[in-house]
Amino acid sequence: MALRNHSTITEFILLGLSVDSHIQVLLFVLFLGIYLLTILGNLLMLLVIKADSHLHTPMYFFLSHLSLTDFCFSTAIVPRLLENLLSQRKTISVEGCLAQVFFLFDFGGTEVCLLSAMAYDRYAAICHPLLYGQVMNNQLYMQLVWGSWSLGFLDALINITLLMNLDFCEAHTIPHYSCELPSLFPLSCSDVSTNLTVLLCSTLLHGFGTFFLIFFSYARIVSTILSISSSLGRSKAFSTCSSHLAAVSFFYGSAFLRHLMPTSGSPLELIFSIQYSVITPLVNPFIYSLKNKEIKNALRRTLGKFLQQYR
Repeated sequence: MALRNHSTITEFILLGLSVDSHIQVLLFVLFLGIYLLTILGNLLMLLVIKADSHLHTPMYFFLSHLSLTDFCFSTAIVPRLLENLLSQRKTISVEGCLAQVFFLFDFGGTEVCLLSAMAYDRYAAICHPLLYGQVMNNQLYMQLVWGSWSLGFLDALINITLLMNLDFCEAHTIPHYSCELPSLFPLSCSDVSTNLTVLLCSTLLHGFGTFFLIFFSYARIVSTILSISSSLGRSKAFSTCSSHLAAVSFFYGSAFLRHLMPTSGSPLELIFSIQYSVITPLVNPFIYSLKNKEIKNALRRTLGKFLQQYR
């Protein structure tokens, strides 16, 4: 796709998180540590699920793709943030900015679809345990995963295509550490009404649509758990979905609050952005591994096999 409509300017300025050089160094060390832990945690989750046959089930297939999405999501943001913190010129090319918007939309959209698919998986396992194998068969969970990736890509493609038709002139300072779609609209000297309408439809259909599916699944799950007579049974049933519920709350809560706020570069806006785009990919593998005995046992078995090979 040609970028001829962006001939007025060639780059944007990202204001980042701080103008103080000493604070920038501290933030660089902090976010470098976060990024390395994010990469390690998600790659380890992918390795363990791939290597251990006990985890070759629909739930862990979804989880492996969630880890892959978190890995990609973090990689689309943090390396550029680290470069910005060390660089004197806080600039990003128009093409690079558009690419970052695309990947944020793509991986973010894929993540919400995967979270809704995982909620349906938990609904099928808890509300219909005897029929779970028939309901969540190989064909269905494969379709849910690849459908999630396809919807995320399609949503990103539609929004980025419209964005590429805008002209950006004069004002080219983004009060943020990354290129997010709402931050670019105030910089355009073109009519952005169509873009805003499409973005609103994307948010309603993709964001709130998947959230409704998750809410419906968990409403049925809670109803089923409360109908279990024994407290031990209720506790065991809830433990199977508590990790997923924590991940959903963390991601959706911060993402909705960020995108419902007006774009201003305020500290609160930046905090919510960091929470869903940087912190969530870090904590997801730890949430699922710390509260999941199967993951911890599989990790021990995988590490045990690895150590035996090098004795």
